[in-house]
Amino acid sequence: MTKQTFVDGLKAGLQTTWTLGKIIFPVTFIVMLLQYTPILPWITDLIAPFMGLFGLSGEAAVPLVLGNFLNLYAGIAGILTLEMTVKEVFIIAVMLSFSHNLLIETSVALKVGVKLWVVLVVRLGLAFMSAIVINLVWSGGQEIAQYGMVPSQQEAVSGWGSIVFMALEKAAFGVLQLAMIVIPLMVVIQIMRDLKWLDVFSKWMAPVTRGLGMKENTSMTLVAGLTIGLAYGAGVMIKAVQEDGVSKKDATLAFIFLVSCHAVVEDTLIFIPLGIPVLPLLLIRITTAVLLTMAVAYVWKRNESARERKLNYEQTH
Repeated sequence: MTKQTFVDGLKAGLQTTWTLGKIIFPVTFIVMLLQYTPILPWITDLIAPFMGLFGLSGEAAVPLVLGNFLNLYAGIAGILTLEMTVKEVFIIAVMLSFSHNLLIETSVALKVGVKLWVVLVVRLGLAFMSAIVINLVWSGGQEIAQYGMVPSQQEAVSGWGSIVFMALEKAAFGVLQLAMIVIPLMVVIQIMRDLKWLDVFSKWMAPVTRGLGMKENTSMTLVAGLTIGLAYGAGVMIKAVQEDGVSKKDATLAFIFLVSCHAVVEDTLIFIPLGIPVLPLLLIRITTAVLLTMAVAYVWKRNESARERKLNYEQTH
C-alpha cells in the first residue's frame, strides 16, 4: 500500500462525509426540534384512525411516526411505552424494517440518483403491504408482548435553549458517527481497488449480482448496504456511481434491494428485546428483497428490449 492510496481513500471519505453530512445534520436537527412542537403529535393523531387497516390499535401510530421520522431506536422506544400483543409488535417491527429513518435515507437515496417516487413507493408500499398480509395470514401472537433489556430513556429537557442545544448535539453526533464509519471504509475500498482485490471480490459476488439483475461492479454497494445500512452505505453507492461505472439502473436496483434488506444484523438484533420472533422478520426482509429486485429487473429488461425493437423497426422502415 502506498501513501497515495491512503491519501486518496481519506479524501474520498472526507468528501463523502461532507456530501452526506449536509443532509444528515439539518434533517436530524429539525426532526429533533419537531419532537417538542405540536407537529409530531398532530401527525400521529392524523394517521391513528388508519391503524386498523394493519391490525393495529390507534396508539401504534406513535412508534410508527417516531421510527419513520427518526430511526429504529426511537420507534422501539415508542413501542416500549405501550402494552401490545406480540402480533402487533411484530407487525410494527416489519413495517419499521422497511420504512424507518425515512427523511434522511430518502435524501441520501436522491443523492445517488434514485427517483423520489421509487423511494417512497418501495419503502412505504412494502411497509403497508407487509402489515396487511401479516395481519390477514397470522392468527396467532395474541399474548401480550414481554419487553426485556429496556434501554435507558432519553433525559427530559425543558426550555428552548436546552432543546436547541440537544438537537445540535444529536445532529453533530450523527455526522461524527457517519465519519467514523465512512472514512475508514473508503480507505479500505481504495486499498482494495489499488491492489485489484475489488475485481476479485466482484467476481466472487457475480452470481449473486447477476441473479438480481445487476452487473458485477454493484457488489460493493450491496455488501456495504447489507452490513452498515442504507444511509452509511450510500457513501459507497455514490462513489460507485461516480468512479466504478455503476449505471443508474443498477444503482436503482441495488437501492430497491437494500430498502428491503439493509443492515440486516443490527436491524434484526435490536428487535430481540421486544419479545418477538426475529428469524421470521429476517426471512421476510431477505425474501422480499430478492423477489422484488428480480421482478423489477425483469420488467426493466423487457421494457428496454421492447424499446430497442421499436427503435430498430423505425430505423428500418
